[in-house]
Order: sequence, then structure tokens, then C-alpha cells
Amino acid sequence: MSKVLSQLEPQSLWNYFEDICNIPHPSKKEEQIIAYVKKFGEDLGLETHTDEVGNIVIRKPATPGFENRQTIILQSHLDMVPQKNNDTQHDFEKDPIQPWIDGEWVKAKGTTLGADNGIGAAAAMAVLAADNLEHGPVECLFTIDEETGMTGAFALKEGFLKGDILINLDSEDEGELYIGCAGGIDTNAYFDYNEIDVVGAVEAYRIDVKGLKGGHSGLDIKLGRGNANKILNRLLWHANREKSLQLHSIEGGSLRNAIPREANAIVVVPKENSQGFENLAQDLTLKIKNELKNVEPDFTLQVTKTEIPEKVIDPAVVKNLFDGIYACPNGVIRMIDDMPDVVETSTNLAIVKSGNGRIEVCALQRSSVDSAKDDLCNMMRAVFEMAQAEVEHTGSYPGWKPDLHSPILQTMKDVYNKKFGKIPEVKVIHAGLECGLIGGVYPNLDMISFGPTIRNPHSPDEKVNIKTVGLFWEFLVETLKDAPVK
Repeated sequence: MSKVLSQLEPQSLWNYFEDICNIPHPSKKEEQIIAYVKKFGEDLGLETHTDEVGNIVIRKPATPGFENRQTIILQSHLDMVPQKNNDTQHDFEKDPIQPWIDGEWVKAKGTTLGADNGIGAAAAMAVLAADNLEHGPVECLFTIDEETGMTGAFALKEGFLKGDILINLDSEDEGELYIGCAGGIDTNAYFDYNEIDVVGAVEAYRIDVKGLKGGHSGLDIKLGRGNANKILNRLLWHANREKSLQLHSIEGGSLRNAIPREANAIVVVPKENSQGFENLAQDLTLKIKNELKNVEPDFTLQVTKTEIPEKVIDPAVVKNLFDGIYACPNGVIRMIDDMPDVVETSTNLAIVKSGNGRIEVCALQRSSVDSAKDDLCNMMRAVFEMAQAEVEHTGSYPGWKPDLHSPILQTMKDVYNKKFGKIPEVKVIHAGLECGLIGGVYPNLDMISFGPTIRNPHSPDEKVNIKTVGLFWEFLVETLKDAPVK
């Protein structure tokens, strides 16, 4: 297969990234990429180990004269978020990602690119393969299944890593150093239902919420973008109370860590209320458009007549569902006091889906303060239990507490200033990084995270800035050269 990115610098990094693009590696389907990286390490003659879940560590000795440096772990994850445009034909388990160059950016044709975190993995591989770099001992840790639960990081055991410093290569703004992250937990609410016959003279409608930007539910939550599930439910709640609406089906969102862009429902209303329902939908659409005009200019809410279904969901369950979703908190809950531009605690109503006698509602809570995360979880539980739902919390992972006195932070600030003539910004990210979990197993690790500029991760609009990949690489190389002594 021809190399589309071979003209870019640093050539080694881009070549490895394109290799990664050619190997299917959606979350939970990383067998091929695991085999590729394992063979890569073994072919270089480097110490290579794989644990029971598929995490890989590859060790490279220090170059002569640098044996007294602390061991640096370069960490990245091997999986990618599989998202595509509706008109794109792509099987993420079989088809390669097709990168292309669009001016200053590398994008993919109709799908996510996988720069999150393929660029980080490619950089680690380039370090391992290079014979012209100066560095102390290096370990490269490649974890699996970060995007759908951090399964690989959860499974790490004592003794698998030997390093002193961990540099996570999974951040998305060049010139920024991250020293802390939010923890997270899912709240899942379940409404079991029976169906009843549709009787009397009715009209049926399909409601579609479309045109929203969506985005990462941590990084983009403070932007105030519309949540398709909340918007759809706003109409349904009013129509249920005012127009005797009945619900046949509902579906919104598809990823637990993404702001839902689209949602739909099929409903019926008594024929005598049909015009009133259409007017209600039109009026509410105008109000929401006005509320979101600056952040969601492409928002649409479409109501179209459709075939009348034979069954609808038990009205008592529907009322509880609509009440629960309406009362469910969504968005930013609190900012960090000492860093007022950074979100401390948030929640995103990610998924609502009916079928086979059960409606599932999934929301992801994030916080850099574990007690605040727990408090928000209790709030979510209280809301949905009052709505008569079965509630469970799953997938909890800890945050990573910032350390402004971190030695590797000071080293990297000095290196960046010396290399580029300015001090990098130091930040805490409102998203889950594997550092929190890794730090739980290896509490003495000095940790930091950085990366090139990536925009629109987790969506088909994902892109990575070419120039910043070069800066990222230069910064990484100089950091390895200036690693602290033991």
C-alpha cells in the first residue's frame, strides 16, 4: 500500500502512524495491532513483554554515557474510537483508515483518524527504532482498550513496569503540559416496560434531533453545546403532559464518552391533538434555536408523519422516563477554584435507547475530586430511583491529583523554554487519562502528559496538525536527552 504520509517530517513517526492506520484497531478489537507492536519490539531485539490482557512493554537500554539517568516510560494506548459519517462505507474491524493531507492537517476519509492515540504510539515506536538519539533507559508501554473503559490500565499489575517517570503521550494541545486529570464513573438507569396496543384515532410521528456538534464529553463539555437526548426529551415531556403523547421507541447517542449529536423517537398522539402537537414542536424548536444560536447554528428538530405502530410503551413507564431525563443534571457542575477556566465536575447524558422491553439511560460523570464525583453519582441515583428506575454505577476510575512540584514537570518546562523560547502552559484536563489508574498501581511514578494538536477527537472530523507533530517530536527527543539523573 502506498505511503500517503511519507513526505512528512519526522518521517519515522509518520511512517509508523501510517502503519497503524493500515491495521484495524477499534476498541476491544486490537488483536492485530497487539501482534504488530509485539513483533516490532522482538524484531528490534528489544526486551518485549505482553501481559494477560494484551498490554505490551518494550524496553530499550540507555545510549552510552546516559546510563545514570532515570528510566522514562513512554505510554500510549493502541485502540481508537470507531466513528464514521452516515454516508461512509467502512468496517472498522476489517478496513484500514485512509489518511490524507489537507493543508496543515492530516485527516481521514469519512472516519475517525485515530491520531488519538496513534500519534503517541508511533512516537514511542520511533524512539525505540532510532539509532541516533541520546537517552537514558526507556520503557514503552502500549495499553489496550482505553477508549471504552481503560481495560488495559485497569489490568496493570505490580512489576510489569520498572521505570521512574511516566510520560503519557495522549494529550491534544501542543505547548501544554498536563499534570492532572478527571476521574469518571458511569451511571446506568434501566426502565423495564410492557407494551400496549395502539387504539383509537391517532397520528404517528418520527422526531429527529440533528445538526448538533457533539464532541468529547470531557474536553468539550464547558462549551455549552446542545445535548440531543435532553433536547428530544424536552419536547416529549411537554407533549406527554399537554397532548397525550405515547412513545413507541426512543434512541439517542451511541458512545458513553461523547456528547450526543443525534436522537430520535417514534410517537403517537390522538388525532384531535395532532395539530397542537405540531405547533408545540415548532414553537419549542424556535426557542431552542434561539437559546443555542451561538453554539449550535446547524441544529434542527424535524417532526414527520410516519406509519402508525401497533404498540406503544406503558404510559406509566414513559412518564417516569421523561421525568427522570428532564430532572437529570447535565453539563458543567463546578469549576476548579484555583483554575477557574478548568472544569472540576461534570456529567453528560450520553445514551438513551429502548428495545426488547427495556429502556437504558447512560450518563458519564467526571471530576478531578473523587468525593465530588461520588456526590454527583448519588444525585444521579436519587433522580432515577425517584423515577422508579433500576440504577447501577459501573466503570469507575480515579482522577490524577496535580503535583505542581513534580520534577519531570520542571525538567520539561526548562527543556521547552530552552528549545522554543517560552514556558509551556501547565494544565489539568477534564477527561480521563490512564495516568490516574497507572498511578494507583505505581504510586511513586512521577507523571506528566503532552502531545501534538488534535482537533475533534472521537468524531469523523478528527484531524492532527502536521507542524505540531514535529514540535511534539522535537520536545520529546530533548526531554529524553535531559532526563533527570538517578
